[in-house]
Amino acid sequence: MGLLRVGIRLKLSDAPLSGSVADFVCHGGTQALPARLAGAVVALGNFDGLHRGHQSVLAQARALGDQLHRPAAFLTFDPHPRQFFRPDAPLFCLTPPPLKAAIAQHLGLQGMITLPFDQALAQTGAQVFIEQLLISGLGVGGLVIGHDFHFGKGREGSPAMIEAIGRRLGLPVVVVPALKSQDEPVSSSAIRAALQAGDLRQAAALLGYRWIVRGPVQHGDKRGRTLGYPTANMSLLDACRLPFGIYAVRMAVAGRVHDGVASFGSRPTFDNGAPRLETYLFDFAGDLYDQVVDVEWVDFIRPEAKFDSVEALIAQMDQDSAAARRILATAGGRSLLPLA
Repeated sequence: MGLLRVGIRLKLSDAPLSGSVADFVCHGGTQALPARLAGAVVALGNFDGLHRGHQSVLAQARALGDQLHRPAAFLTFDPHPRQFFRPDAPLFCLTPPPLKAAIAQHLGLQGMITLPFDQALAQTGAQVFIEQLLISGLGVGGLVIGHDFHFGKGREGSPAMIEAIGRRLGLPVVVVPALKSQDEPVSSSAIRAALQAGDLRQAAALLGYRWIVRGPVQHGDKRGRTLGYPTANMSLLDACRLPFGIYAVRMAVAGRVHDGVASFGSRPTFDNGAPRLETYLFDFAGDLYDQVVDVEWVDFIRPEAKFDSVEALIAQMDQDSAAARRILATAGGRSLLPLA
């Protein structure tokens, strides 16, 4: 069963949806959900990263849905409210909407409702948002939120307000306590900081799975072929703050997962161009152009460097490939690949 997306606005940098994800447009939440999600229990939040804390909220939505014999979905916003309020400070987005939908489907949710976060929504009061948009408009049958979820104009809405509305209207409401790691709350900000430091293992520990990016394979300068390392080239979102360097990765292509080594950076040995992800897959042959692939980041190998000769670069690439093979042969942690 595909995931529902309401009012979504795809950016050019977002990968397209898979065929298993159904589109359903609901302008401002004034339409009821389709029949398959009628009366759904809905988790509310931004859910960037769908990390362990988010997963605990979604698990409670599934549990409440099972208890009430209702489907479980979650509602999020696009763009992220922080991007709306601070457009000059680009957000390092962990899971753009299509990837968020694929991961949520993998986690067993039955719907993803995405509301466009615009001026009208920003000015909507919390009570109106809950009573008119969610309950009267979408017809939700229950709500699940994290302990720190605030919403509505001026962030006036709180878990206590939602619980009070639920009691008054007879709507089941569950508030999920914070999930902590080493006495610190698991948060999207902490994961962004770990990734920005190149600490993929810490990011994976907080996410509950290894971080993934999704996008189409693009035509590049085909220089890798002449070096003996043909690569699949991808552009990451402009706000990506991952350090330039060499990484051990896995890539899912058409439902199959392949080991590889990737370079993310500006290629200082050649052109210092726009940042690009170039992935060399071990023991792979085939045409990947224009295919949408998922890249899973396993570990950081070394920073990007400039070499004095092509021969020195190739020698280092040989060492990087060997290092990646060793890392991948013993890598632990949870993988979500392949995703739908």
